[in-house]
Amino acid sequence: MKKNCFRYNARAFLMALVVCVAASVTPLFAQRKGSVVEIKLASIIPDNTDWSRALDRLAKEWYNATNGQVVVSVYHGGQLGSVEKDVLRKLKGNTIQAAVFTSAGLSLITPEVLTLSAPFFIRNDNELNYALSAVKDDLENKINKDYFMLAWAKSGWLKIFSRNPVRVPADLKSQIVGSLNEIPVMNTAFKSMGFQLQTTDFNSVIISLNSGKVDAVYQTPAYAAPSQIFGVAKNMLNLNIAPIMGGVVINQQTWRRIDDAYKPKLIAIIKEIEREFSDAITKLENEAIQVMSKNGLNIVTITPTQEQAWYDEVGGKIPALANDRIFNRSLYNKINALLQDYRK
Repeated sequence: MKKNCFRYNARAFLMALVVCVAASVTPLFAQRKGSVVEIKLASIIPDNTDWSRALDRLAKEWYNATNGQVVVSVYHGGQLGSVEKDVLRKLKGNTIQAAVFTSAGLSLITPEVLTLSAPFFIRNDNELNYALSAVKDDLENKINKDYFMLAWAKSGWLKIFSRNPVRVPADLKSQIVGSLNEIPVMNTAFKSMGFQLQTTDFNSVIISLNSGKVDAVYQTPAYAAPSQIFGVAKNMLNLNIAPIMGGVVINQQTWRRIDDAYKPKLIAIIKEIEREFSDAITKLENEAIQVMSKNGLNIVTITPTQEQAWYDEVGGKIPALANDRIFNRSLYNKINALLQDYRK
């Protein structure tokens, strides 16, 4: 296929959930007829970022690896939907064939995924990598019943942004915490830990802060920076609350249509993209924190004793929440055993 078959167009707007994004659509290849497998890939990732460029390259490399038999069109920035349950419905109905999801979206397929994001359970990237490598086969086996998990992606770490500095759990309990109604399991977890919650939708977080309806939010730096959350909630506790996971999923109907001879090549390509996703979010979060710091954000550092208070007082409630209604007990026990061994 000649270069002039590539088509690009873009438009900017604010997206929901993990990042504030500029919307664009990038159909990388003109549609073809016959035995060609055409894939519309819906992404909430903004255009002109390391993530979006990786997805664009994925489309090009899949096309080349299959001699043009797999044609991927990537729709960036929530162009095909920014509400994940709606995107999943389109994926299930084959209106689209693949999509990028956050933890919330993946949990609609397999609720166990949210166990990875239990507050103050997994504490850093090394622990996350260690735990995920041990449990992702189990999670993928569940996901792959109706879909196929192409790649996992880190979507950042939740941190606490607040009007007044927060150093210990009691500081946060004295403030009203804005919680996203898109992730009810997380809200249930925080409420059971004794925090005062005020639910809000993604697009209303900054409005709730400006109006004084809430005093603090838990959010990723990658979203807090472009959404200007830090302009009101000027203090960020420099402690990871929980990782937000994401992933690239294709429906089985489409995956089965791809020639089996091509699949090892396609999986090898997506696994390289998976590694790039990990590097991209680390870079994005670091840059977001630097930008916010230069524009008035106060990074609240705490002592080891104060840090341990979060793990003891707040994280210590997680075992009781691993009751299969909030977090999956079996998966929690497996990860917890791994982490206890890792921390020795």
